Amino acid sequence: MMNHVFPELLALRISSLDAAIVAVYLAIVTGIGFWIGRDNKTVSDYLLGDRSLPWWAVLGSIVATETSTATFLSVPGIAFAEGGNLQFLQLALGFCVGRVIVATHLIPLYFKGKLFTAYEVLHQRFGGITQKTASLIFLVTRNLGDGLRLLLAGIVVEKVAGVGLPQSIIIVGVCTIAYTFVGGMKAVIWSDCIQLLIYLSGGIVALVLIVQMLPGGWLEMMSFAKGHNKLAFFDSGIDASRPYSLFVNFTKANTFLAGLIGGSLLSLGTHGTDQMMVQRYLCTDSQRGAAKAVVVSGLVVFLQFTLFLFLGIALAAFYDTQPNSPKFARSDEVFATFIVQRMPVGMVGLMLAAVFSAAMSTLSSSLNSSAGAVVNDFLKDVGTPRTQLRLSRLLTLVFGVLQIGLAIAAIQLERSVIDNALAIAGFSSGILVGVFALGVLTKRVGQLSAMIGMLEGTLVLCMVKFWTPIAWPWYAPIGALATITFGLIASIAFDSKRDAALSDVR
Repeated sequence: MMNHVFPELLALRISSLDAAIVAVYLAIVTGIGFWIGRDNKTVSDYLLGDRSLPWWAVLGSIVATETSTATFLSVPGIAFAEGGNLQFLQLALGFCVGRVIVATHLIPLYFKGKLFTAYEVLHQRFGGITQKTASLIFLVTRNLGDGLRLLLAGIVVEKVAGVGLPQSIIIVGVCTIAYTFVGGMKAVIWSDCIQLLIYLSGGIVALVLIVQMLPGGWLEMMSFAKGHNKLAFFDSGIDASRPYSLFVNFTKANTFLAGLIGGSLLSLGTHGTDQMMVQRYLCTDSQRGAAKAVVVSGLVVFLQFTLFLFLGIALAAFYDTQPNSPKFARSDEVFATFIVQRMPVGMVGLMLAAVFSAAMSTLSSSLNSSAGAVVNDFLKDVGTPRTQLRLSRLLTLVFGVLQIGLAIAAIQLERSVIDNALAIAGFSSGILVGVFALGVLTKRVGQLSAMIGMLEGTLVLCMVKFWTPIAWPWYAPIGALATITFGLIASIAFDSKRDAALSDVR
């Protein structure tokens, strides 16, 4: 079922020293979470770090949160693959543009009042039903996607450590739940910063080691890259042979147009309307600090992707020199295989700690933001402040168990189904950007029209995903455009009657 995901790793086991390094890492991160969160007394402390965290710590948390195990292991495979190059960075350029829009247009909305979630803005503009619907979309897609990311982390642990896959999932999940349950957002953000340093250090060390293994070092790697066109960066995405699609090749993911438009809208959704990121902005003490964190994070992510892609180029150059180079069924197996087959004892433990870091930074953020969304979007008026704090902790535990359960249940799924589920999990970006646009850019669109827009946008994206070859970076623009279009059409039918009725009353 899932054993074909990393077939090269099936018989591999790590040394006692490497296992000890991973165990110590898990113990330290969990202990730090307990220590940092020992003074949490209110819901604001637990969910928002008492709105007093420095912008640079929030910056580190933003970057670590959006870097999952899949990113850490798969991005090198993009450049490693035959025909692979640096064109993925065009998407990262779009990410930077989207974050500037978030900083200038959306963050000011979140600092107008003492908000806890992104979706309270929708309550103020449309009403409670729209707020709850948007929050529910976030909760479903976030926990589905992160449950599957937990599965990917568990697969790596299983293959290199010899622990059963369900047990591997539980180990990663329980350690993450522990420090998130006790420490809340302060523990999440400071742990994210530590984890960011660990996995970036792991990536840099791996690149240095690979280059040193090449007979000609860095010069040989660059010569290989130039000879195999791996330094290519720009692809306009314009195809004159497609006159009926505006000359744009919508089936290619790594093009300038897909990166600039799709990446901008995707980043606008993930960093402007997704509770997991908005919650971080609200942890800072000022609008300026939040804006600085999100804009600079775009640059850091661009540099991070550059590092991972050069790792893939270095791996391609290394295996090109090996007489008995293994055959990889999938390019995202390569980095994981190199870690456990080629790295010296001790370094394997560091790299596995980096894999854990990438996984736990995303999962801990998911648990805390999911708890915050339920408490503030669905249960805001329930009980006393102390009760709200207890509810937040309980929900952190509930979502942790849910994600572990989803990961274990998904063991039986074929890989193609997992890819489809992750694509569906990303649909929320376009839909939420669309409904936020209806709320911010229009006056006449009412709650019913906004709901119709979200529903129709979801249906359009499902058709695009399953019945067309359109590449995934276009999903966010299509979802946003469909939501806005159907919302405006619905407003003509419904909101004009409402306006007429109000005029008659006057």
